[in-house]
Amino acid sequence: MNFKIYILAIACFVIGMVELIVGGILDLISGDLHISVSAAGQLITLYSIVFALSGPLLLTATARMERKRLYQCALLVFIIGNVLSSLSPNFTIMLIARVLSAASGALITVLSITMASQMAEEQYKARAIGVIFMGVSGSLVLGVPLGMMLGNAFGWRAPFIMITALSVLALIAISIFFPKTQPEAAVPLRQQLASLKNGKIIFAQLISVLMLTGHLTLYAYLTPFLQETLHLGPSALSFFYLIFGIAAVMGGGLGGWVSDKFGAEKSILTIVSVFAVVMFLMPLSTVSVYVCLIVMIVWSALSWSISPSLQSYLLRSAPESANIQQSLNSSATHIGIALGSAIGGIVIENSSVYYNAWVGVIFVILAFGSAWMSIKWKARKNTSKAASAAQHVQ
Repeated sequence: MNFKIYILAIACFVIGMVELIVGGILDLISGDLHISVSAAGQLITLYSIVFALSGPLLLTATARMERKRLYQCALLVFIIGNVLSSLSPNFTIMLIARVLSAASGALITVLSITMASQMAEEQYKARAIGVIFMGVSGSLVLGVPLGMMLGNAFGWRAPFIMITALSVLALIAISIFFPKTQPEAAVPLRQQLASLKNGKIIFAQLISVLMLTGHLTLYAYLTPFLQETLHLGPSALSFFYLIFGIAAVMGGGLGGWVSDKFGAEKSILTIVSVFAVVMFLMPLSTVSVYVCLIVMIVWSALSWSISPSLQSYLLRSAPESANIQQSLNSSATHIGIALGSAIGGIVIENSSVYYNAWVGVIFVILAFGSAWMSIKWKARKNTSKAASAAQHVQ
């Protein structure tokens, strides 16, 4: 496969780290900027909302621009956003920096997917897109422990300095190795949204929204949760996050195997239901550090294991709009992240972080309901087609 695709995947890994990297250093940011932990958590919410909305809109707005130059411009804005984050004297400047980073990061991610698809030979197109998504998903789970280690060692601004440096390297690589690339015909936003007229597809996309909402209700505030329930110090917290990241990456691979072995539909229903049970057990597991670590490993592995099954399900359910579904699912994922971090902050403000997981379970149960509805919607449609065909034969 073309080595340039791996450069795009690495760029996406760097971009993706910014979204959740503040999750592990919420206490450091809140202390330095003199805001509450729940307010600091809204830095994730804002980023995710802007990211979800910006990708499709900016791609449509820049449809006629040469791709390499557009990629370079987006990277420059992303670098400016992270420099601003590292220098932010107050919460307002930090919010502006997050908006710049999110909007440019969304465009870079969508561009990477389309450019990788263009570069790959026909038989490797799906694999190329998979490599890009691997970079994105890997960053979402490994970015937090990396940021936490740097933050605890050198201050909360250090992770943003690291991301800035890596982004500059990505910009240099794009400038050297990538030729000018003319844009393909853009899919109008109206056409993208038209694919959501199918109820089966709407419920399938809702699985991502609701699953991530439930997950982030706790995960966005995992640091204060572990501090309050287990009284962990910085070193132990870094270890927990590192184990979480490793388990999540392994869970993604396990999810692919489960989907191939048992089929996408059974895998989705099983993963979501078990995820709800394990997440319910998280607060109860804090009676012991070791029990909590074991439950957290299972929770982490399940959190991203659904992605291969859901992607496979969407591709089989709507093969005529496969690229659109992947783009919409990326937006659905970030909407879920935004909602989860916002709801988690509300729970902390009004109650205790101890209850975040149980509030999150409600949304995971709703995700199971959406999965059930999507699968049954397909069954009803197929049944009605079969009945119609039978009447026609008679």
